[in-house]
Amino acid sequence: MVDGSRAARESDESERQAGAPRVRTVAFYLPQFHAIPENDRWWGEGFTEWTNVRRAEPAFSGHDHPRRSTALGEYDLRDDSVLHRQAELAAAHDVDAFCMYYYWFAGKRLLETPLDLYLDRGPDFPFCISWANENWSRRWDGKDQEVLIAQSYDDSTAAEVFADMARYLADPRYLRFDGRPVIVVHRVDHLPDPRGLAQTWRRMSEAAGLGSPYLIAAETRRNIDPRDVGFDAVAEFPPVGANTLGSALLLPPAELSRQFRGRLMSYRRTAKRFMQRRDASFRRHPGVMPGWDNSARRGMKATVYVGSSPQAYGAWIADARRREARHEGPGLVFVNAWNEWAEGAYLEPDASSGQAYLSATRRGRMPPTARPAGTYGLPAIGWWYSLALAAAATGLNAVRTAGDSMRRRRAG
Repeated sequence: MVDGSRAARESDESERQAGAPRVRTVAFYLPQFHAIPENDRWWGEGFTEWTNVRRAEPAFSGHDHPRRSTALGEYDLRDDSVLHRQAELAAAHDVDAFCMYYYWFAGKRLLETPLDLYLDRGPDFPFCISWANENWSRRWDGKDQEVLIAQSYDDSTAAEVFADMARYLADPRYLRFDGRPVIVVHRVDHLPDPRGLAQTWRRMSEAAGLGSPYLIAAETRRNIDPRDVGFDAVAEFPPVGANTLGSALLLPPAELSRQFRGRLMSYRRTAKRFMQRRDASFRRHPGVMPGWDNSARRGMKATVYVGSSPQAYGAWIADARRREARHEGPGLVFVNAWNEWAEGAYLEPDASSGQAYLSATRRGRMPPTARPAGTYGLPAIGWWYSLALAAAATGLNAVRTAGDSMRRRRAG
């Protein structure tokens, strides 16, 4: 067993010696690139995320599918050499840590091999964990239809989860914020007692000599205030909250498939909205995305953010770092994501862009501004359908915001 207090001291000292940047860039990391028995049973023998990526089809002119990994190939995360190559790429392009998804369902772990392998013989590269505490279902958008494995909670859940996580937090490589181990919870709104969980985790962490954890709620729904749930901060999680008219694609793409019934959103309008967002009265760490397109998972019902480019992404992440640097002390900027290939949200090199998105991530090396030429067509049914979905989301968000404000007034 690793001594927690010693690991914490070693982690802080190694950061000081390495001259870690004051604002660090943390990329979310998906471990679903290796076969597991559960996925074999649910989706077919040998299923991994690459299975979805290979079968994606374009829905309009210039729609880049299927995506193809180049520098790393279709890797298997049971091979620890992949972890080392990923860390080398990340470090060379100013990604400072991975935030690896952690799956725990009432004592059952899933996709744990890469994280455990990282702990045993992974690279000398910082990491933290995000508890992905939502049901797994047959829909790839997180909605609970035909649940494959449910996320349940009882009075012992908080203690059991932390007891399992503690060995990761005690590792000298574990990411710390002002000396405190960083833990992200993906869906804090799903917790029946988030304040109770936060208190339990702080008590257990301090008892283990790890210090009080820095608890971050991913902004996977609108209007999360960390003070309401006993957490320290939130982290933006684009494109969550952006599927509204304010981000809608205002010109229809050329040759849009007649079968398309998803969402067509503007990457540039979305980036602008996040960059112009008002400061919060609490700590909200900026988040950016290199792109978003879940056609590999949702087919003709996908959400596609059209117009992503290394230039637009480079401007967004540079702005996020500037905004975070306004705070005194350390800072964090989150990227969604390092390797979400089936959601079109990845920094890893591909056949279309090479290492351009990684290059745009480097500090002080933002690519020159360039507006890519778009190809637009006549309004099609799928485009009108997308606008209707965006309008509905706008109305729903307004109702939710009003409800959240009313609940806060009653509580306050």
